[in-house]
Amino acid sequence: MGKLTPQVLRFDSLPSTNIEAARRAIEGAAEGVCVVAEEQTSGRGRLQRHWISPKGAGLYFSIILRPRFAQSAWPLLTLMAAVAVHDALLDSCSLETDIKWHNDILVNEKKICGILAETVETPMGRSVVVGIGINLREGSFPEALDELATSVEGVSEQPPDLDVLLEALIHSMARYYQALQQPDGREIIAREWCQRSSYSQGKVIRVSSGSEKFLGTTCGLEDDGALRVETGEGEIRIVRAAEVTAVRSR
Repeated sequence: MGKLTPQVLRFDSLPSTNIEAARRAIEGAAEGVCVVAEEQTSGRGRLQRHWISPKGAGLYFSIILRPRFAQSAWPLLTLMAAVAVHDALLDSCSLETDIKWHNDILVNEKKICGILAETVETPMGRSVVVGIGINLREGSFPEALDELATSVEGVSEQPPDLDVLLEALIHSMARYYQALQQPDGREIIAREWCQRSSYSQGKVIRVSSGSEKFLGTTCGLEDDGALRVETGEGEIRIVRAAEVTAVRSR
């Protein structure tokens, strides 16, 4: 398996780093091309939610991947990215974070980073664009979201250095992407994710998928990154696409 060789393209402003990365993937850009913007004017999260991306307030990053392993393992790319973000924030900012299944990075149950992986059809075959948005400074989100979001500046004793964090993130992404390509890559990424996430085992959560909602307790991952949840009736439910929220004890 080839080693990821990132190439960083920087922009002052873009509608969305994922859109720009997807455009370049369609035009034939190589695996490892990274798009970084000072601001996004139309940043997106999951379910087409708006990701607020003011100038200089966050790290807005997307990378082109062209996985050669089985597509059944592609959902693990989001978990891989979450592990990479966790390690990058720890290494560059001395910041300990939690991972909420499956694509949010939390500090004190508040969101500090979101991850959005999207498949793109290209003349070179199907590729994946992984977008990462990290709140760096206090102005990276409106005051109305104070109960839900936080920033590196808000929880760290040292001001964030975007370039140091970017270098750490690229290093971590390359490391774990290579690990995922190994014969036991699924197990490696699932293990690394579980070690960094309080949501992996014994977390009481509410699962919402369309009109269906239920409570349960997490009990590990499937080999494709799906979450195993045990209901109050003792049934094991496999959750692949749903909103998950922690249920706080009273």
